[in-house]
Amino acid sequence: MNFEELTEYKKDLKDLSKRYRTLPDDMEVVKKVLTVSPDERPPFSFRIDNLGIVTCVIKVKKIACKALKGRGVNSGLRLVYALFREETKIVFVELFHKNDKANEDKQRILNNFK
Repeated sequence: MNFEELTEYKKDLKDLSKRYRTLPDDMEVVKKVLTVSPDERPPFSFRIDNLGIVTCVIKVKKIACKALKGRGVNSGLRLVYALFREETKIVFVELFHKNDKANEDKQRILNNFK
């Protein structure tokens, strides 16, 4: 599986890494998991529908972050990525904490994949 990152995602990761020091290492673990099982797996992740785009966009609701002590997979971090099965490629779109914003940025998804 090949991984790519949008410029906006890189900024999200950089900003959140200042608060959660283990986040870059935690994201490497997420990449390993996505390499094995890239599809949605309720209740941990689900497909974002009704966007009018061809590719599959998935939102991961439960990411383990060691910097959030004692919370494990219920850390509150959210990851949005686009899965391109034919190209065996995943593009990371957005990373955010649920306390910072309620939902994913649908405009960012449409701007990059329409």
